[in-house]
Amino acid sequence: MTARPARTNAANRVAGDPLLTVAEAGEYLGTGERFVRRLITERRITYVKLGKYVRLQRSILDAFIDAGRVHSRQ
Repeated sequence: MTARPARTNAANRVAGDPLLTVAEAGEYLGTGERFVRRLITERRITYVKLGKYVRLQRSILDAFIDAGRVHSRQ
């Protein structure tokens, strides 16, 4: 018997956290689609697969931005 992938609970999603297309994610990040697709391919960012469609949560993109933030020395 094969193991099924874990299903995400709809309650885990916040109402203000929409799913974005790759194009929308690229626009949100200020980059192109190609960069977002590379992040997905390299598994550097979490994504949601809906059939053949790939979607990204805005909160995941915000976390990716925060992870790359470099603080200045003072």
